[in-house]
Amino acid sequence: MLNAELEELTTTKRREVAERIKDAREYGDISENSEYDDAKNEQAMLEARIASVEEKLRSAIVVDSSELSTDVVQVGSQVKVKDGGSGKSETYTIVGSAEANPAEKKLSNESPVGRALIGHKAKDKVTVQLPNGKARELTIQKIEVA
Repeated sequence: MLNAELEELTTTKRREVAERIKDAREYGDISENSEYDDAKNEQAMLEARIASVEEKLRSAIVVDSSELSTDVVQVGSQVKVKDGGSGKSETYTIVGSAEANPAEKKLSNESPVGRALIGHKAKDKVTVQLPNGKARELTIQKIEVA
């Protein structure tokens, strides 16, 4: 996912921005050329994003699913929990922050729920402090390898 984004940014997007800068230079004096200023600002933002993605990739840790245990919740675990308040069951996958996508039930290990679940075992009751100040009690029903 990040590799594909980096490839897109460093090839296609860089060429597009370079072309915009070239075209803007052709309009004349660059000291009062808003198209040139916009293109240079876009280039700066693009280079900052490229640096950010490269840093994420450098510091990424690849989790080998064959080495994961189903004894405790960890990054790479798929966890089925039951909400003590509503009684509803949900299944979440615990992932790193770069992969988090709550709509797909992929929770970051840095999120309140992810952080609360990490290190716990099946049948443990976990209290999650939500950002709104409320507490939520979850019971871990099952831990699997994602």
